[in-house]
Amino acid sequence: VTTGDSIPWFCSGCPHNMSTRVPEGSRAMAGIGCHYMAVWMDRSTVTFSQMGGEGVSWVGQAPFTSDKHLFANLGDGTYYHSGLLAVRQSVAAGVNITYKILFNDAVAMTGGQPVDGTMRVPEMTRELDAEGVKRIVVVTDEPDKYDAVKGRLASGVTVRHRDELDAVQRELREIAGCTVLIYDQTCATEKRRRRKRGTMEDPAKRVVINELVCEGCGDCSEQSNCLSV
Repeated sequence: VTTGDSIPWFCSGCPHNMSTRVPEGSRAMAGIGCHYMAVWMDRSTVTFSQMGGEGVSWVGQAPFTSDKHLFANLGDGTYYHSGLLAVRQSVAAGVNITYKILFNDAVAMTGGQPVDGTMRVPEMTRELDAEGVKRIVVVTDEPDKYDAVKGRLASGVTVRHRDELDAVQRELREIAGCTVLIYDQTCATEKRRRRKRGTMEDPAKRVVINELVCEGCGDCSEQSNCLSV
């Protein structure tokens, strides 16, 4: 980027700061949504498609490359709109792919509107299971909230903390066929709005960088990918 250029970036606290990471040795395809910006963030993420076409190009590429697996990012709004069709075609084609469904609870790219429809993560897992997805894992910053709805999840679905994201992705990329990782974390901008309106709990604990001991190495910015840091 040349001096003076200004490119879009994830908002401070955006779940995509973590969710769009891929394990070493893997690559991903982008889709429509804020997460498309991962393309210019040195995250091994390339190309994009129309809504409902996420991962489709991999069906054509797979027989002609030494890569055995691919990740495809897919927003929750896109999933409800037409993204399920993309998952369906990957299942039908028998390719090795993991869809990362980024469930941030808002159509963030166009202003934070609610996702059309009422489908939540438990219902999503059951739909994906019915489509023939080999394995489904839910990754979240709040695993405890699933204790009350575990009975509504599809059979075999596991819930893991977001700290295990890299390990989960490494597990899924070794499974033949189509797998799904649902990354459940609310859009940061929506969190701020809801906290101001009193509809979401405002956390009592904050992270502060102590300027007296900071050495200016920049590692916190590198690790968090956060504009505020």
